[in-house]
Amino acid sequence: MFSGSVYVVLADSLLVLHVVFVAFVVLGLLAIYLGHFLNWEWVRNIWFRVSHLIAIAVVVLQSWVGVICPLTTWEMALRNKAGDAVYEGSFIQHWLHAILYYSAPEWVFILSYSLFGGLVLISWFLIRPR
Repeated sequence: MFSGSVYVVLADSLLVLHVVFVAFVVLGLLAIYLGHFLNWEWVRNIWFRVSHLIAIAVVVLQSWVGVICPLTTWEMALRNKAGDAVYEGSFIQHWLHAILYYSAPEWVFILSYSLFGGLVLISWFLIRPR
């Protein structure tokens, strides 16, 4: 249907979206705690906080039930359709993969996601949304 280069662009776009999602989760928690000490009112915004809580909850639940992130699955399927190697390809893919994907036993990810999710949950009680 599409040429291989279209699939690569779509896969790279999904990878960028995935990195933005991860940045939102990680930097969002940092902003919440930092914002508390710097009196940033926006970190108490209910929409921001609910979105942030849901985002990490999805990650934690996926890790507990052993589900691979759909963004990863879709990206790899697009790379496969493009005839691209799964972990090789464009400049964007190479560098964002190096940042986003790393190798460790599954229990490390489950524990890390769960602990991080716990920090997000604790932030709801320490730094209450408004």
